Amino acid sequence: MRILIIRHGDPDYEHDCLTEKGKREAALLAEKLKKEKIDYMYSSPLGRAKETCETYARVVGREKDIVIKPWLQEFTHSVKLPSGTEQDIPWDMLPEEWANEPKMYDFERWQEQAIYRAANIDKEYKKVVDGLDSLLKEHGYVREGNFYRVEKRNRDTIALFCHFGLEAVLLSRLCNISPLPIWHNFVALTTSVTTLYTEERREGKAAFRCCGFGDIGHLYAGGEEPSFSARFCETYGHPSERHD
Repeated sequence: MRILIIRHGDPDYEHDCLTEKGKREAALLAEKLKKEKIDYMYSSPLGRAKETCETYARVVGREKDIVIKPWLQEFTHSVKLPSGTEQDIPWDMLPEEWANEPKMYDFERWQEQAIYRAANIDKEYKKVVDGLDSLLKEHGYVREGNFYRVEKRNRDTIALFCHFGLEAVLLSRLCNISPLPIWHNFVALTTSVTTLYTEERREGKAAFRCCGFGDIGHLYAGGEEPSFSARFCETYGHPSERHD
């Protein structure tokens, strides 16, 4: 089985929709994806992701095939950072707030950190991974420890239209790693496509392997400059790039 994790186009967060740039990005993405064999489409209920998914679905005449999954919405959860600052998302921390704490890199223990324990983030994380595991079970792959038992092997492709913060949680579960280094050391730009395949090297036992993260080749091919959304300043003091 193949999983495509797709971030929405350039967002207008205030109105939860795509900007004009985001619409162009989504159109280029749709042209790319129409060449793929996508068997199932699942989307976040948030407007920017739905609009991105719908753009593709219209191109291939499959608007009625979109399935909305509430657990695919952005992973927002209020936390109080070590600095005392409160924010609505549990990432975008400064390096000094997380990078020197070994537990933050631990798949089993990252949720034990004081800022996350106080926010009961384990419950929010569980909602997402339970939703993911339930979906994979429907498609024949049942979570068993840190891998998946194959009940119905297949070469289907499922596409998940969602958000970068949420994508990090999905990758955390599928690859058995803490989401912290994904949230902070990787960035999936708008309309990027991350691809994972199952590997069933022994009969009935499968793991997921990422063979492409954050592909935006369709934007370059279409002459569309990648959005800066989700990034921070490349160099300190640059006035047009966000610092916080």
